[in-house]
Amino acid sequence: MATTTTAVVTDAESIRLSNFRVGLGSHRAISKNNEENSGIIQQSNASAGFDNVSEAIPDTPSNPTKKNSRGHIQFAALCFCLFLAGWNDGTTGPLLPRIQKNYHVNFAVVSLLFVCACIGFIIGGLSNVFFTERLGFGKVNNTRALSQVIGYVLMVPAPPFPVLVIGYIVNGFGIALQDAQANGFVAAQEGDGSKMNFLHAAYGFGAMSAPLIATQFAQLHHWSFYYFTSLGLSIANVIFLGTTFKLRTQDVILAKNGYPAGEANTSQQSTMRQILSTKSVHLLAFFILVYVGIEVTIGGWIVTFIIDKRGGGANSGYISTGFFGGLTAGRLVLHYATRLVAERHTIYAYAILCIALELIIWFVPSLVGNAVSVSLIGFFLGPMYPAIMNQAGGILPRWLLTGSIGWIAGFGQAGSALLPFMTGALASKFGISSLQPLTVAAIVLMIFLWVLVPKSQRRLD
Repeated sequence: MATTTTAVVTDAESIRLSNFRVGLGSHRAISKNNEENSGIIQQSNASAGFDNVSEAIPDTPSNPTKKNSRGHIQFAALCFCLFLAGWNDGTTGPLLPRIQKNYHVNFAVVSLLFVCACIGFIIGGLSNVFFTERLGFGKVNNTRALSQVIGYVLMVPAPPFPVLVIGYIVNGFGIALQDAQANGFVAAQEGDGSKMNFLHAAYGFGAMSAPLIATQFAQLHHWSFYYFTSLGLSIANVIFLGTTFKLRTQDVILAKNGYPAGEANTSQQSTMRQILSTKSVHLLAFFILVYVGIEVTIGGWIVTFIIDKRGGGANSGYISTGFFGGLTAGRLVLHYATRLVAERHTIYAYAILCIALELIIWFVPSLVGNAVSVSLIGFFLGPMYPAIMNQAGGILPRWLLTGSIGWIAGFGQAGSALLPFMTGALASKFGISSLQPLTVAAIVLMIFLWVLVPKSQRRLD
């Protein structure tokens, strides 16, 4: 009996103990679930609170500073691009007499340098929209920067003349993409237009600096070693752009900087087709083509004119520095006056002043007077280019603006080859004195094109 009782008690205790364990396990599971649910709810509340805070305050106090700093570095990188473009355009003038002497070519043949640069500019301008849509801002930047490196590598050893002109084609391609991308990026940002002026002041500073060095190399036996300087700057440009923009698209970069997304393209046509079908784009593009042609023609051929017609010596290359120095100063000093009076009216005033100064160079045989006039022409030409780019923002649809400005800038760069080549062709037949009448006629044409450009339809804020 005792054994049986003990067994019964033991079984009963086992049942109670089993029930107790089951209950304890259930209690723990319920507690664990409650804790997890509580954690999820707290996390959800925290996330919801964070999202609400983010929506109410898009940027924490530290983010605006970071965005501004990043934006300044990016703008500095683009200014360096335009500095290098100006450096390239300011190089040819002082070296042109030496290139003629080294290769034993006349005005018409040496002008092929401008023609081949023109070919590169046109290819770059036509392909800019295509490459940008498929590769993006960052990749296109790296491509055109590398093109400049290749171009200068070809020029350094003073190769046979055909190879030299190929270098100009490659370099022109890179500069056209560079000009288009930089102008389009700055134009896509909201502002009062001052960035565009500083961007092109950097171009003027590069064009002003190059003759200071090129004039010295033009007098040396190894004159082409000057291109080592350009090569070094172009390599620095590749590094600067690669580390600043990486391979990002323009929309991603602007979004990270706090700029809203641009208007959507609702048209079924391709961007390039729409750009080419817009009348205002063509008028602005041809205006810039003539403007850039005048700018580079004066900067490139004025040294030859001063040497041949005004008895200038070996240091006449510094007159080109004076021209581009005036260009830089005009973009910095006249910016606010241009905006205050109205850009449309000031373009006419500056153009008329340039014609008057050209007439002084044409008819007054004074070396000093001509040098001062050349600098003043640069001063009044300076603010025109950024003013045109700012005006484009009030004429063209916002969603088409970046591509359009890229095309205008790229196509306009062809003027830096077309008009200088025409000057060389005329100089071969009529002498370098044909420089002044051609320049005056080009300024008159520029005024006529400006009359045809539509007025801005909105404020450039």
